[in-house]
Amino acid sequence: MAQSIQDFHDDPRNADIRIWVNGELKHRNEAVVSVFDSGFVLGDGVWEGLRIFGGHPAFLDAHLDRLYEGAKALAMDIGLTRAELADAIYATLAANGMHGDGAHARLMVTRGVKRTPYQDPRATIGRATVVIIAEFKTAKPETLAQGLNLFTVHVRRGFPDVQDPKLNSHSKINCISACIQAYTAGADEALMLDPHGFVATCNSTHFFIVRRGEVWTSSGDYCLGGITRANVLQVCREAGIPAREKNFSLTEVYGADEAFVTGTFAGLAPVRQVDGRTIGDGAPGPMLARLRALYAELVQRDIAARAATRAA
Repeated sequence: MAQSIQDFHDDPRNADIRIWVNGELKHRNEAVVSVFDSGFVLGDGVWEGLRIFGGHPAFLDAHLDRLYEGAKALAMDIGLTRAELADAIYATLAANGMHGDGAHARLMVTRGVKRTPYQDPRATIGRATVVIIAEFKTAKPETLAQGLNLFTVHVRRGFPDVQDPKLNSHSKINCISACIQAYTAGADEALMLDPHGFVATCNSTHFFIVRRGEVWTSSGDYCLGGITRANVLQVCREAGIPAREKNFSLTEVYGADEAFVTGTFAGLAPVRQVDGRTIGDGAPGPMLARLRALYAELVQRDIAARAATRAA
């Protein structure tokens, strides 16, 4: 069976993790939400994934920006300030002894409990539901070394007036449908097109190609505003590497020198094949190696700044 970029080594320490649920840290076997919760009933919520380095969530400010922007778009009151939410994340990490690398946290906020299963937000009673799940989890080294096999699916990334792809909501059925089609075809991840037939993104990561020394990614019109995606574009600018956000077709993908995907969990991972076409020589290329090093430096700068802020 195909392996996903989200595959990870099972860690026995995760059997006893404590999960933050509305201000309480509970053993994973006792961490529950109501069957009337908006997230369960309707997928009404927003979320963020956070990679932990040295006991700190990388690029936390950017993740919180996206979370609060999404909540505002949904007219949802998170009920916590940014500082309070950051403290809750650190409390969860501390409760689980996550003082180093090799951890990943999922921050989830839903509108809260409903009086009855009904979509109108006014049927919600009480405050938002906030859950933080932190686990010991890293991408498999073999996946990062060997690369991914992508399959272009028929499921498209749509227009923002249907379901805005900029909104990191709990309603992920579009991406789930794409994922199912991809793994059924024997691939690791789905490559998704936009309504015009240009390459948009993957079902859970962002997609890049390298052509003649230039780094290309989609226009961004039909994909989530990815944190790692933006950071890769930033390090390209800082290093003088030509990087373009543009429309491009599958023909240009198949003829690329390199391809890779980005995401908070695994960082930058190579793509060896798309729709049965080997990309380049099928091995991670020199541009990916350079970008990985530059991204690692950016992570360390962010973590150092966050550590200094927490210590102040």
